[in-house]
Amino acid sequence: MSSGIQDLTPEIEERFVRASGPGGQNVNKVSTAVELRFAVGKSSLPDAVKTRLRALAGKRLTTDDVLVIDSREHRTQAMNREAARARLMALVQQAAVRPRTRTPTKPTRTAREKRITAKKVRGEVKRARGRLPGGNE
Repeated sequence: MSSGIQDLTPEIEERFVRASGPGGQNVNKVSTAVELRFAVGKSSLPDAVKTRLRALAGKRLTTDDVLVIDSREHRTQAMNREAARARLMALVQQAAVRPRTRTPTKPTRTAREKRITAKKVRGEVKRARGRLPGGNE
């Protein structure tokens, strides 16, 4: 486990539920699927990271501001738990990266002239497609 997830460990709530899918008879007896819950609003993350995390979470965010990550891809509880925690960490790390602000630029004079020239050439091509005078119909 990375050190980042251990900082969030007290804020993570895990529930184990029965999973569908592979596992044979074991699937009916053992709760291997993990439902990881992370209260974004109550977490110790900086406000900017919380805001970006909410945006990244999408439909995984409940109305109570809780991020729910479900993992049922492995047959063991431990592997599903690791997969869920890894997904949470990936989301938090992605949210921690501050997006670069776009600096608005203007097209150069040459670029503007090329664009206008291309438009004029295209217009000439289209104008030349008109009917020829005295042509057969």
